[in-house]
Amino acid sequence: MSMGAYDDDEHERRERKNGSVDADFDDDRRVYRGEMTYDAGDSAEDLLDQFREMQERST
Repeated sequence: MSMGAYDDDEHERRERKNGSVDADFDDDRRVYRGEMTYDAGDSAEDLLDQFREMQERST
């Protein structure tokens, strides 16, 4: 068989492989480790000032 030629057996094998889903694993996170913070109290102007300061530091 030449390169790029259609292989019906290979196509069937891949279809069988991709058609089955392994759902035997537990996808739920029971323990969270880390830190999450957010501040929704700043005004738009305060946020823009903070953004400008970050831009100045990065240059």
